[in-house]
Amino acid sequence: MGESTAVRWRRDIHRHPEVGFTEFRTASLIAGRLADLGWQVRAGEEVISPGERLGVPSADVLDAAYLRAADEGADQRYLPALRGGNTAVLATWHGARPGPALTLRADIDALPITESGADGHLPAREGFRSAHEGVMHACGHDGHIGMAMELAERITADPPPAGSLTLLFQPAEEGGRGARAMVPCGVVDSADVFLAAHLGLNQPTGTVVSSLDGLLANAKIRATFRGTAAHASLAPHEGRNALLGAAAATLAVQGLPRVPGHVTRVSVGALHGGTSSNIVPDTAELLLETRADDGDVNADLEQRARQALAGAAGMYGLDVDIELIGTVTTARADRGAVELVEDAAAARGQRLVVPTGESGVASDDATALMRRVQERGGIAGYLAVGADLASPHHTPRFDFDEAALGYGVDLLEEVVRAALRP
Repeated sequence: MGESTAVRWRRDIHRHPEVGFTEFRTASLIAGRLADLGWQVRAGEEVISPGERLGVPSADVLDAAYLRAADEGADQRYLPALRGGNTAVLATWHGARPGPALTLRADIDALPITESGADGHLPAREGFRSAHEGVMHACGHDGHIGMAMELAERITADPPPAGSLTLLFQPAEEGGRGARAMVPCGVVDSADVFLAAHLGLNQPTGTVVSSLDGLLANAKIRATFRGTAAHASLAPHEGRNALLGAAAATLAVQGLPRVPGHVTRVSVGALHGGTSSNIVPDTAELLLETRADDGDVNADLEQRARQALAGAAGMYGLDVDIELIGTVTTARADRGAVELVEDAAAARGQRLVVPTGESGVASDDATALMRRVQERGGIAGYLAVGADLASPHHTPRFDFDEAALGYGVDLLEEVVRAALRP
């Protein structure tokens, strides 16, 4: 038996990973295939608002990624619409009769991680390790694409008689940047039911988590410190050391107090600065995030972090620019959406589990889409499709059991047929 559609897509996308707002090849191939299947496809600025995006790569980075995608077989029918980093796709199948509207989200971006080349790493052994050094699918988004594409084929071949199914392919989930930019375009405004699904999350293959309500609010910040360069030996007193200021800010931010009664996280993930040991560095860049299980608590943590950054800059006589480059809200699933998933799992013989430990202590900007649907009277949920992992999410040896893709497609197909039952 050959590879399933889900596995084939997963492996191809895994081989050609693209980080947020550079998913030109990925999005164009998705759009082209769904158009060929007869789905109504919209892409680019029709479904994402350029001005609402945060943390967009520079024009040079976007142009280089666009040209690389063209060289690597992007679908030229849709590639031009994505130019500039507008890498969102919406595809809708319409039934023969009116009925409920269901929207499923699949995130499509990769991470800035160098993938393992070890023999024991399946993608390396099977020849689909990342072709782009320093970028890899280390969270399962390639699998989310694969499941959505096989689901689309199944629905095309055997369509429900009524209602509509929309597949929403979202860029830049990592960093909380893509969903917020799609909401203003009305991409979920007609949805009666909205669901997002994620592979893995510390659950074994063959299991389902019907609702992950522990998703945290999140703020991501870039702080750029600017000082004065000087000779480190002849005139150190004339310099203003931006790297020392950023390092002091790192210690201050990491020392922010936890909030009793709430789950919180504070992390500095990158610190760059300086050019040589004998030059007082005049610039430094720090990337950090705050997270909390409550939006107000996270807003307070973010404000404290900003104060710490400004205070550290002041101690060293520096200027600092503080930029919000990603933000995520919280959301809770509606009981109706949870029951839809639970009934689908039971119908397909998949085991429901309750998440434990750190399964839900992360963030996902699908919450912005969930809240929009709920505000307009629909129901929304966030589920997990269990998948045995070779290594944890966001690590160089991350990989998941591809058998989980079949379970995921079966589950989502059952959800679709139940939700669109006349």
